[in-house]
Amino acid sequence: MVKLARYLTAIYPFKRCDMNKSAQPDSPTAHATPVKAGDSHDPAEDAALAIAILTVSDSRTAATDTSGDYLAQQLQLAGHHLAARQIVPDNIYQIRAVVSGWIADDAVQVVLTTGGTGLTGRDGTPEAIAPLFDKPINGFGELFRQLSYDEIGTSTIQSRAIGGVANGTYVFCLPGSSGACRMGWEKILRYQLDIQHRPCNFAELLGRLRE
Repeated sequence: MVKLARYLTAIYPFKRCDMNKSAQPDSPTAHATPVKAGDSHDPAEDAALAIAILTVSDSRTAATDTSGDYLAQQLQLAGHHLAARQIVPDNIYQIRAVVSGWIADDAVQVVLTTGGTGLTGRDGTPEAIAPLFDKPINGFGELFRQLSYDEIGTSTIQSRAIGGVANGTYVFCLPGSSGACRMGWEKILRYQLDIQHRPCNFAELLGRLRE
């Protein structure tokens, strides 16, 4: 499975994002491309992304991983595929090892991590992941904290949520709380991983990340 490099550009030819155009309502289905009469193929099936989830925690288990559960449920409700899921302790090298394996795997197109983005001595997710980035997506963390400010005020300054591109794979690191994961998914990622979102989105660029 390639990372949408061929069939994505064939179905959705790349168009430069025009940031001068007014943004459309943030609805994943508001800009759905209608299927032409007689077409038996639904492009939405090809727009489904393979997403892996990594929970970083010294205490959570499969039974108590509410943040991981939320992300897994929401990505599948959005039509994406859960490619892999794992829990690792707050250890920089274990985190990096798992994510390195996923970004080297053509079957994984997006990695979401939850946990380890705070300021304590055990919080090392950004330090584990940032060295893997070919390109950081600085705006992800900036927008996350801007939106988080509306909910928790200046406490958002303690969040080190980051995002970037690594070997043609998107990687987004979210805080460990369910509320933070919900906000990050519902207000940012659900739209940017939806190829039908306008004026532009992350999904439509997957085929060009390795150029």
